[in-house]
Amino acid sequence: MQDSPYTVVGAGAIGGTLAAHLDAQGVAVQLVDSDAAHIAAIRESGLQIQTPSGVMVSRIPVFGLDDAPAELGRVLLAVKSQATESASAWIADRLREDGYVASMQNGLNEAIIAAHVGAARTVSAFVDLFADVLEPGVIQDGGSGAMALGEYSGGTSERIRQLAQDLRHWGTPTITDNVDGFLWSKLGFGAMLTATSLADADMSDLIDRHRPAMNALAAEIFDVAEAEGIRLEGFDAFDPQSYLRGANPQRNEEATDNLVKWLSTQSKTRSGIWRDIVVRKRPTEVRTQYEPVIEIGARHGLRLPLVEGLVALIRQIETGSTAMDEEHLTALDRKAKL
Repeated sequence: MQDSPYTVVGAGAIGGTLAAHLDAQGVAVQLVDSDAAHIAAIRESGLQIQTPSGVMVSRIPVFGLDDAPAELGRVLLAVKSQATESASAWIADRLREDGYVASMQNGLNEAIIAAHVGAARTVSAFVDLFADVLEPGVIQDGGSGAMALGEYSGGTSERIRQLAQDLRHWGTPTITDNVDGFLWSKLGFGAMLTATSLADADMSDLIDRHRPAMNALAAEIFDVAEAEGIRLEGFDAFDPQSYLRGANPQRNEEATDNLVKWLSTQSKTRSGIWRDIVVRKRPTEVRTQYEPVIEIGARHGLRLPLVEGLVALIRQIETGSTAMDEEHLTALDRKAKL
């Protein structure tokens, strides 16, 4: 498999950043994307990654869906979660028997991927990167973030260790048999970040000002994780144990203080959801990330009223039927206190 280049499908914030680091490590990599302007810019000027230490320019082969290679080996899937189904079907027709697909995405996408390529050719991954596409061919990367890798079928493997080794220019991924623990923790943290997209202000400030809503959103998601038997894993400055239902109030306050402080140091001050709505004016991936969580909760007899309300509000903002307003968060605070 090492004779096969990595193919990053989805050259956006996550995919583009990881591809650039693979290239900087001297690892063969190619990109596939559906955005014609993005493809043209990368072909003309290279993929530009703006980092805290300077600009990294990578001359990486990039293809559209129509002229992509007919055979793919090691695939890093980095499309928005709502595109997972169609992207997985597209990849399945090209994937080598000894190839695999790693989900470098937000949400719970591995089961969809496995339905197309098989569980044995599916790699689970958790990625937490603070990056944004600024314009075609240009990505701002706010720092290394966190990553965990493991086999979807369970355990770890040589191909997981090789992937971690190949990504060492980016950082040091955690190799684990509990990627699910990271993914569910990120769903809780992500709900808090998503909620900040209800208003036009920085993430750190809104989380600080609306702690009841943030605590309740994370607790609802972690109720479902507990019902599923998930062992939550912390990452970056996020401590999921502090947001469990019934967590020690002082521990919760200290954890949120630390989280707010950490977020305030990041170059990325608004969420990717906020950016999709305000800057890129496109549908977000909130529904495809959180509706499965709501459905899993229902199977366990759990309702998630704040998460359901958040998903509905984001949809209303996307469609223009309501505007961003901090009052939405204030209303969620009130609901959390009931």
